[in-house]
Amino acid sequence: MSQGKNKRTTLFSLPKIVCLVLILIASLFLLKYYFSNEKPTLTVLTWVGGETYLPRNGHPQDLELQYLQQFSTQQNLQFKQVKVTKFDQLFSKLIAGEGDVIAANLTITTARKKRVNFSDALIQSNEYFILGKQSPPLKKGSALNGREVVIQKGKSYQTTALGLQKIYPKMRIRYIDNSISTELLYDRLASGEYDLAIQDENLIASALAYRDDIKKSIQASGKRDIAWAVNIENKNLLTQLNAFIQSQQLATELLKITTASSNATTDNDISDAKVAPSSSIKKSNLTQWQTIQAKGRVRFVLRNNLSSYYIWRGELLGFHYELAKRFAKENKLRYEIIVAPDNVALLDYLIDDKADIALGFLTPTEARRAKGIGFSRPYHYASELVVGQSGVTGIETTQDLKGHKIYTRSSSAYWSTALQLQKTVPGVKLIAVPENMETESIIEAVADKKYDMTIADSHIVDLELTFRDDIQSFMALGEPKAQSWGIKAGNETLLKEVNVFIKKHYKGLFYNVIYNKYFKNKKRLDQQYKGYVAEIESGVMSPFDDLVKKHAKEYGFDWRLLVAQMHQESRFDPNAKSLSGAQGLFQVMPRTAEQLGIQDMHDPEQGIEAGIRYMDWVRERMQADEIPKSELTWFTLASYNAGAGHVRDAIRLARQKGWQDDVWFNHVEKAMLLLSQPKYAAKARYGYVRGQEPVTYVREIKRRYDTYLNISNHQ
Repeated sequence: MSQGKNKRTTLFSLPKIVCLVLILIASLFLLKYYFSNEKPTLTVLTWVGGETYLPRNGHPQDLELQYLQQFSTQQNLQFKQVKVTKFDQLFSKLIAGEGDVIAANLTITTARKKRVNFSDALIQSNEYFILGKQSPPLKKGSALNGREVVIQKGKSYQTTALGLQKIYPKMRIRYIDNSISTELLYDRLASGEYDLAIQDENLIASALAYRDDIKKSIQASGKRDIAWAVNIENKNLLTQLNAFIQSQQLATELLKITTASSNATTDNDISDAKVAPSSSIKKSNLTQWQTIQAKGRVRFVLRNNLSSYYIWRGELLGFHYELAKRFAKENKLRYEIIVAPDNVALLDYLIDDKADIALGFLTPTEARRAKGIGFSRPYHYASELVVGQSGVTGIETTQDLKGHKIYTRSSSAYWSTALQLQKTVPGVKLIAVPENMETESIIEAVADKKYDMTIADSHIVDLELTFRDDIQSFMALGEPKAQSWGIKAGNETLLKEVNVFIKKHYKGLFYNVIYNKYFKNKKRLDQQYKGYVAEIESGVMSPFDDLVKKHAKEYGFDWRLLVAQMHQESRFDPNAKSLSGAQGLFQVMPRTAEQLGIQDMHDPEQGIEAGIRYMDWVRERMQADEIPKSELTWFTLASYNAGAGHVRDAIRLARQKGWQDDVWFNHVEKAMLLLSQPKYAAKARYGYVRGQEPVTYVREIKRRYDTYLNISNHQ
């Protein structure tokens, strides 16, 4: 090697201090570049008077948010939703610069236009009167004389009501608190506490999809424009939003033109080219995928259950729900979730063009193909297991099933499996259960000894065993079976797009993360406080008594109740994390912690503060529902566990059943248990809930709390 090459200077031949300085400068430059290129944020203000609900068939506000998420993606913006508790605060926060746009089914009014700018109209909607199903009918305008209309100040309905009062002077207007949620308004109309209210027809239609105790009456106003509100100073954003709205409307009008000659929606031989301007489009059928692209929306039909789609602690969750969202996002589409009332309808909705894709661990069968259902490539494999009660012994082979009864839906793939089983074990009896009964509900009936046995997919059994120990699986019947997405037969282009998505993600990082999140057995927390029993006897309730006492006193809670709750939530493990993502000693969701200003949920003091502050917030909501003081603790705990929405559904159901709607034990808790049954969940605003969990949660905390009280009283 030459001398010149030997003397060549490289980064690694410089003194160490120089290297470190150069690396530091480079790192600072990269950090500066990263932060300077961070996406700007679109902050969307929404009203939580409607609270978190289970969107079923495209709730108006849900659709608005999806549009704005799509807009954010197109504009390379981060999307941030800020929930506002009082309706009139939406405008003050927008004007103060705490948000960029309001999405709250806002009607454009003259008074509001003086404060904010409005985008082009998203839709037009009439206002109608709404009343309880048992209330006296309202057949014409003159009948408003002598009736009372409840109104919240600041809403557009106030202007409508005042205008009608000039025509019908004997119509009374009663102003109610702006914090009263839409759902509570419906409850009070249904009970007869309120006589009449006014609402937009799109909101009423959404409510009537799951409620049958209220009804739409006569029209209250002409068509009103509904739009987004933007700060007067932000003219650039207004221009961008209007351009986006116009592009969406163009797609809608184009769809009307191209489908005017036919209602057919199946694919033919037409390729999925990008949509051209309307002037160059011939009137011809679109493929299903082109229809989806033109509308900018894909419709998924799911069941409201623990494996597909449900709401828990205000979060929309579910394995299939997350797959649906990801598919829509990658294809730059909005998504609409449609909840099928039973498992037969899940597939019928595809045939009737009420949905584009069905998700629900569907096993391709000849009967389903003959019905007109097409199936994607497999996205999951599952063994079919025979499930029975725990403690049952002597069942090791299929022959041991002789004389036993197997309960399942006749439309399910399990039924076909059981028919095959009967050929080799003639003594097996097969009994059909209602089609709207979920596999989880059938397993529940087996655990309660109402049914003998059932058949369930291995992942569902895994999920059940996460929460219960009163069932067992005896054996697998045959080899694991492939499961697919369902679409209407003939929609080949849509099928191709679905298969591309599944091929990309099956067993990949995204798939594995969400699958493990929902179906892998949760290891029960076994880290207990050392010497726990001995320390209980000495009056020490937990390793964190002093911290709990400090924050409990500040918010007016009995610290022993909170320690009992903390034990139930985390077994005193600060690092505990649930399947749904809740963290810390009180298992608070990260989004909730962020809203409370808590940074580190695994820090014991921060985790305790977050839990107690959240309990205080939940308690305030229950107080607004006029829960008596003697019962407030139990309703608050149930709401903390399952969400206030599910508790309010149970309150309403208890009232309908003739039980006391303001007493938890043996009354509202009984209604909560019913909400895991499809026929009751279908009529509940918040849908399905595993009712046994909040019921057990409250009872276990009360039992431990009573123990703590006895210990304290004997110290």
